[in-house]
Amino acid sequence: MATIDDFDKLDIRVGRIVEALPFPEARKPAFKLKVDFGAEIGIRQSSAQITKHYALENLIGRQVLAVVNFPPRKIGPFLSEILVLGLPDAEGEVVLVAPLQDVPLGGRLY
Repeated sequence: MATIDDFDKLDIRVGRIVEALPFPEARKPAFKLKVDFGAEIGIRQSSAQITKHYALENLIGRQVLAVVNFPPRKIGPFLSEILVLGLPDAEGEVVLVAPLQDVPLGGRLY
């Protein structure tokens, strides 16, 4: 069973997608994202399997939640630095987790 201390080890922050590109080299359909977390953390990149519910042009400017303190992970030729969070819909396709209203970039989830 996880403890509150385990949860405290995760650094989950809010960021804004500033770039979204196709990722044709991915094994499963995905996009390459650049997410701005503000001055403290800066811009980090991630791969996200969110192609069913989102178009590239609609992702720019969207706030998302992401784990920012996992080690970088190589996904094919791409280095993913964060884990953008999402939940599966009824068909198992990812829906992004985001605040209901804009909040300051870099804010931590507690």
